Amino acid sequence: MTLNEQVMELINKVRPYLIRDGGDIEIVKIEDGIVYVKMLGQCDGCFALDITLKQGIERMLLENVPGIIGVVNL
Repeated sequence: MTLNEQVMELINKVRPYLIRDGGDIEIVKIEDGIVYVKMLGQCDGCFALDITLKQGIERMLLENVPGIIGVVNL
């Protein structure tokens, strides 16, 4: 499985929770081990955005996808 496929598989596991709260996530690019995302809908500008990204999505990717070193919201 490619790096992109591994990232997408994990993002698709959390996507239903984001959608449930009126948001979504788009992977813009993966470059030099960093996953660049765009938070959509209610997630864009949400007060819990940093927690969702750093303690949720980033942690999950760091623990499960070798080569990923961070997540950045654009």
